Amino acid sequence: MTDRERFVACILGEPVDRPPYWLFWDPWKTTWNRWEREGKPESITDHRSIFNPDQPPMTIPVNCGPCPKIERLVIEEDEEFVVFRDEWGIKRRDFKNKESMSEFIEFPVKTRSDWQRFKEERLNPDSPERLDGNWLEQCKEWRNKGYPIQLGDYPDVGLFGGLRWLLGDEECLVAFYTMPDLVHEIMDHLTSLYLTVFEKVVKVIQVDVIHLWEDMCGKQGPLISPKHWDEFMGPNYRRIKRFADKHNIPIISVDTDGYPDLIISSMMRAGVNYLYPMEVAAGCDVNMFQDKYPTLGMMGGIDKRVLAIGPEAIDKELTRIRPAMVKGRYVPDLDHLIPDNVSWENYCYYAGGLKKLISKI
Repeated sequence: MTDRERFVACILGEPVDRPPYWLFWDPWKTTWNRWEREGKPESITDHRSIFNPDQPPMTIPVNCGPCPKIERLVIEEDEEFVVFRDEWGIKRRDFKNKESMSEFIEFPVKTRSDWQRFKEERLNPDSPERLDGNWLEQCKEWRNKGYPIQLGDYPDVGLFGGLRWLLGDEECLVAFYTMPDLVHEIMDHLTSLYLTVFEKVVKVIQVDVIHLWEDMCGKQGPLISPKHWDEFMGPNYRRIKRFADKHNIPIISVDTDGYPDLIISSMMRAGVNYLYPMEVAAGCDVNMFQDKYPTLGMMGGIDKRVLAIGPEAIDKELTRIRPAMVKGRYVPDLDHLIPDNVSWENYCYYAGGLKKLISKI
């Protein structure tokens, strides 16, 4: 089977020769630096390459975010921090020499007039620049190689994700109660933008996945209630599902960290059939979710923390997720990026062990 055929069949619960083998998640920059100190060969510039993995979905590089693009602007910096304005116009502060989430200082939309201005200046669905570049040639090459092809990705395609980029984390949650009309308007407009761009793409290339980045859960569960998900997000997800069905796109994918259990049923009713990364630290167990939602495809679910412990812990974790691999609709992989407490030796042990396990399924 090609990488595309294997992935699509796996998620849809159809027969496959084996589960996909991806090594999807990248190491932190500080992890890569550690691996270089520990003797990773200089010739290895991609941590996946030496294990000859399958190709995960390739994202078509059309612009579904702010357009014209907002250039990253450094505002101030010292030896420890850099303050900058990012590609969504968000003011952030980051560490310069270690890994951490950004400190979010200021967001672009504080009032309805801010939204109207941002929408008019940056979120015109018909901006011709959205289709700039040689993406069609890239897609044809990917198709010839048998790779799966995806529309949408972090950080530019998501409904809660886009709302949060515009208003801010706490501000957008309050807005569900204080400005529900604005929340509806933003999500409706973002969906129209995505589908306008998608429509132009699918006229010339067959797509396998529509992907939405949401990151709308924590360890305690979703950041909004299932009722709010159904009211604000559900109608637009169903618009996306109708588009996918019309254009024979078999997979609608969502990326959310945390523990999503309370909103999985809502997502599935609206057309989602593939979810990741299933974070173990947040309580996600792919075996449990597979039993509860047997038609849901998943990726991730392998506890990245065990890679810092050693071979015995890695073997135990791979044994734990094996039943999900056997049942299907599951792409076994880590549950997020690789932190810098993971040695090069342990990473190689994990990657080799997962490949060996997959070959026996």
